[in-house]
Amino acid sequence: MTTHTIRTHNLARLQEEIRETNLSYLMLAQSMIRTDRAEAQFRLGLSEAVVDIIDSLSPGQLVRIAGSNTLICRFSFDDKVVWRLLADHGRRDAAAGLHASIVMASQPVEAV
Repeated sequence: MTTHTIRTHNLARLQEEIRETNLSYLMLAQSMIRTDRAEAQFRLGLSEAVVDIIDSLSPGQLVRIAGSNTLICRFSFDDKVVWRLLADHGRRDAAAGLHASIVMASQPVEAV
């Protein structure tokens, strides 16, 4: 295999993994929204308008959106303190996990 062929294969595999991740995320989000809307909005970090859109998507629309080459979901925080607390969770004590949860809960919901 040439370097170009390997790169093309790796890119195709990455795009398929992105599609699968997108579909899984959208299906999970929709399920969470339909089970407990307020809890889903909080846990997903989404605005009410985006929650309304996700809730209204048909299965075909979910598949079409998931087919994008762009990863739809993203980490809901970029605070290094939270990452450190989560990475150390279990190695220290339950207080670290609680502290991480409190810090994450204080993060603002994304605007549309």
